[in-house]
Amino acid sequence: MMPLSTAPVDPGALFAEYIRITGLPHLGPEPRGDPVLIGKRLGLLNGSTWVALWSSFFARRYLPGVQLVHAGSDAVQLNFMAAHERGEPCPPEANVQAFVRYARDLVDLGGVDAILITCSTMNRAYPAVELALADRGCPVLQIDAPMMERAVEQGGPVLVLATHGPTVRSTSQLLAETAGARGRSVERIELSLPAAWAHLAEGDVERHNRVLADAIREQCRLRPVGCVVLAQLSMSVFLLTHPEPESEFGLPVWTSAECGFQRTRDVLAGGERANRRA
Repeated sequence: MMPLSTAPVDPGALFAEYIRITGLPHLGPEPRGDPVLIGKRLGLLNGSTWVALWSSFFARRYLPGVQLVHAGSDAVQLNFMAAHERGEPCPPEANVQAFVRYARDLVDLGGVDAILITCSTMNRAYPAVELALADRGCPVLQIDAPMMERAVEQGGPVLVLATHGPTVRSTSQLLAETAGARGRSVERIELSLPAAWAHLAEGDVERHNRVLADAIREQCRLRPVGCVVLAQLSMSVFLLTHPEPESEFGLPVWTSAECGFQRTRDVLAGGERANRRA
C-alpha cells in the first residue's frame, strides 16, 4: 500500500475548499460563469472516484457555468489494474460494460447535455458508450482525443508520458488510431514514470511534476521530439508548476485537461463536433 502523507490538515478548510470546487447537486443553472455555458450540464465519466476532483477543478477552469455530474467507481480502476498485472486485456470487457451503464445513468437520470470520458485507460470504452447513447442524442467525447489530434498535426516524434502502467497501451492505441484516421503515421516514444505516480499517491504534487519535467528534458537531450503528451488527467497538475511549458521546454507539452475541456466547451457551445474523424 502506498503511504499517505502525515502532514497536518485543517479539516474545516479542507471541506470548505472541496465544496467550493465540486459544488453540491442542484436543479437550477449555475449562478455565474460564461453566459454561453450557463444552463449546460456535463456528465463526467471517471475511471475512479479520486480523480473526480481533477475533473471538477479543470472543468471549473475551462467550463465556467457548466453544471457537473460525475459517475465512476474505484472498482473500475482496481479491475483494470488487476487485469494489467495479470497480463490480460486492459481494460476488461466488464469495465466497458460498466461505463455503458454509467453513461446511460448520466443521460437518463442526470439529464446531461454531453458526456466526457475522463479516463485514459478507459478510452477503449468510447465506441461502446457512443453506440449505447446513439438513440439518446447525447454527444460523447474522449478527453484525450483532442490532445492526440494536436500531436498528429504537430508532426515529428511524439513523446508519450504516463505515470500509471495500464494507461500506456490505451494511450498509444488512441494516438495511432488518430494518425491512421488522417492517413498519417506517427513515431511514438513511450515512457512510463511510476515514480511520479508514487509521489502523487503520497500527495506530493511538486515531486510528481519534477519527475515529468526531468523526463521531458532528458528525452529532448537524447533525440528529436516534436511534442509531448501527458497521458492521464491526473498529470494535468503539471501545468500548476509549469504554466508555460512551450516557453520552458522549447516544444508543446499538451495535457488532456487543457485540450479535452476546450473541445468540450466548443461542443457545449454548439460550434464543434464531439470527435473529429479526420
